[in-house]
Amino acid sequence: MQHSRREFSALLGGLLGALALPAETAVMSPAGDFPNQPIRFISPFPPGGGNDFHMRLVSNELTNVVGQSVVAENRGGAGGNIGTKYVAEAKADGYTVLTSQVSIMAVNPALYTAPGFDPVKSFLPITQINAAPLAIVVAADSPLKTLADLRSASRSRSLTYATPGNGTLSHLLGVVLEKDAGIPLTHVPYRGAAPALVDVMGGQVNLMITSTSSVAGHVTQGKLRALAVSSARRVGVFKETPTMEDQGFRDMSYDDWYGFFVPGKTPRALLQFVNVELRKTLADRAISEPLLVQGAEAAPSTPEELTRIMREEHGRWLKVIKAQQLKL
Repeated sequence: MQHSRREFSALLGGLLGALALPAETAVMSPAGDFPNQPIRFISPFPPGGGNDFHMRLVSNELTNVVGQSVVAENRGGAGGNIGTKYVAEAKADGYTVLTSQVSIMAVNPALYTAPGFDPVKSFLPITQINAAPLAIVVAADSPLKTLADLRSASRSRSLTYATPGNGTLSHLLGVVLEKDAGIPLTHVPYRGAAPALVDVMGGQVNLMITSTSSVAGHVTQGKLRALAVSSARRVGVFKETPTMEDQGFRDMSYDDWYGFFVPGKTPRALLQFVNVELRKTLADRAISEPLLVQGAEAAPSTPEELTRIMREEHGRWLKVIKAQQLKL
């Protein structure tokens, strides 16, 4: 179901009110001996990409925190909509958790006619995981070294860019580069980051736009060269990579955040309990240090804070989608 900006903001405002619990409720344990069975973390993308990386990083550590097995599972397809719909329809008992991101929760409602779920009604946010930029990368032997090189090359020949799929934030950043920065590019969507990386390194496509976590290892190993990151500042292994704004592309700072969500009818006391446990996990150096290596920073939040972020990002990307008349 699509929502206008006003409708989406109103729904999120209602969600903020619903999430506001008395302080003493926020720290209560849920009824029973939760968790008393394995918890399933679902990534709505195939293995090998940023979403999968965050799911597995946190799920592995959470096992030690809650004393129960946490199983990581991939259900990719349709820009993340298939796996997201699966969790939306799951039993609201805290045992099925969605690893999601800005493209699904803030972009897809405006981009897809029928995504199969409503990000506001179908889910409750638990916590943000991190804030991370997107990276624009090319093969190590590419003649392109800067965004200026990219713009110059695009004037003399057709250039292609790979992304993890239609409707992803990577796709939309490519649209922004073409329409606002004057760099014509042809989009080549893949089903996840892993197969796209193979073709970028093999020279089948000219460049790729994706999460830093998807390409950090390849950049460090010298298999890929990063032309730019989309954040306002440089982080982790990308400290030597200039931002888009460093290279003269003004007002082009974008974060590809990730977060955890549960089905919308999950009891509030259970939601708050899971939030506390996940925030403990995210605060551990076993999580924060690997994130930093990947060019990201841990950013645990309250459910209310993540709801506000969703509202802000939806408004920002809705303008891009409407201006370019994008629809999937």
